[in-house]
Amino acid sequence: MREDAAWSPILREQGALEELAAIGVEIIRNARNELYLSMRFLDVALNGLLPVADNSIKGIGTDGTLLSFETGYICGWYRRNPVYVNRMILHETFHCLFVHPWSRKKRTEEYWNLACDIAVESLIDGIHKPCVHLPMSPVRVEFYGRLRKKIKVLNAESIYHTMQEMELSEIEYERLCREFCRDDHSRWEKEDEKKSPNPNRNRKNDWDDKREKMQAEMEAFSNEAADDSRELMDQLAVENRERYDYRKFLRKFSVLKETVQIDPDAFDYVFYNYGMQLYGNMPLIEPLETKEVRRIEDFVVVIDTSMSCSGELVKKFLEETYGVLAQSESFFKKVNIHILQCDDKVRQDVKIESEEDLRNYMDHMELHGMGGTDFRPAFLHVDQMIKAGKFSRLRGLLYFTDGYGTFPVKMPPYDTAFVFMRDNYTDADVPPWAMKVILDPESMEDVGKILDGK
Repeated sequence: MREDAAWSPILREQGALEELAAIGVEIIRNARNELYLSMRFLDVALNGLLPVADNSIKGIGTDGTLLSFETGYICGWYRRNPVYVNRMILHETFHCLFVHPWSRKKRTEEYWNLACDIAVESLIDGIHKPCVHLPMSPVRVEFYGRLRKKIKVLNAESIYHTMQEMELSEIEYERLCREFCRDDHSRWEKEDEKKSPNPNRNRKNDWDDKREKMQAEMEAFSNEAADDSRELMDQLAVENRERYDYRKFLRKFSVLKETVQIDPDAFDYVFYNYGMQLYGNMPLIEPLETKEVRRIEDFVVVIDTSMSCSGELVKKFLEETYGVLAQSESFFKKVNIHILQCDDKVRQDVKIESEEDLRNYMDHMELHGMGGTDFRPAFLHVDQMIKAGKFSRLRGLLYFTDGYGTFPVKMPPYDTAFVFMRDNYTDADVPPWAMKVILDPESMEDVGKILDGK
């Protein structure tokens, strides 16, 4: 066999490629070890990708499962400077941690790819460890400065949205690509792949879990992480918060009630025992005709229609809320939902008694107000309705606002939540008796998917 290899060019080339592949895998493993020794909180994430030599890829890339690299590519960069390899490994790991391969949705692919690369490179540039530190070019310094004037956290979604607003010229776009694009994104999930079974889709959930564990690790090693990885901690907090399920949040205001419908998860034990006694090994199972479900019944939605609240954001919020409430498991046959429009006084009170009423309200909605912001009139109005007997069991009040107004001093006798829609990820202050959730405007662009899933 050795004699064949000695005179066969094909075998010699194959042997050289295998040797390069083995060296490349070893370089990647050593890079992971070096990164781990400097940043212990990366342990789980760094081991999430399996390094594999693949000459069909351009340089290096990942699909969320494999870390594919071109033979000779890793070796070449390692000879130039091992720090480049460390940054590449971190670049791919961050792509997966922040689920970039699965999150493009209907965004323009070229701009989304660039936004993801800028996001992860900005994180790496913010980590002041010798194993990844390189001097920043003037292009990076200038563009990071432009972005930070508009957004607080440089995550991919915000960068994409900001670049769309910038209306970059072709020359500017190509310059940014040369500066930030470091890998091959061809293995990322395509939009049409979401409609077919895709085992790699499950990897997104795995990386979501890894991201949460990593945040916990960073908090545990806070002294180590705080100084060198503040931007990474901020972006982890933003990404984990964005996973908040608005539908689950709304169900906090539902009530448990028995309804007439088949319950496949429960059955009458009398028939079960009778069948076992009569036949010996054949239970008789008949599902119950009633089922306990959680649904919205008595509920108030207040819309801040002051001048500081965008009408477009209000409509997005209502579309999202409708998408949740219109699900068959959310509505009783008859409901008692009041939608108030309020700035510094209550401008409109519309009663919703069915899903059809809600859809009709959405189709013909007009905003009234555009004055100052005062939350107290809405709560006073609801208190008056309670005294008038207009609610049998008011479960809660949901107040959509920008947060810049006067809150009631006294805690109301029902659950209250303030919903904020902000794209700068800033926190919002609410009274201690109130709940809050901060939504990203861009995350509500796909409300149609929620309506389709009802």
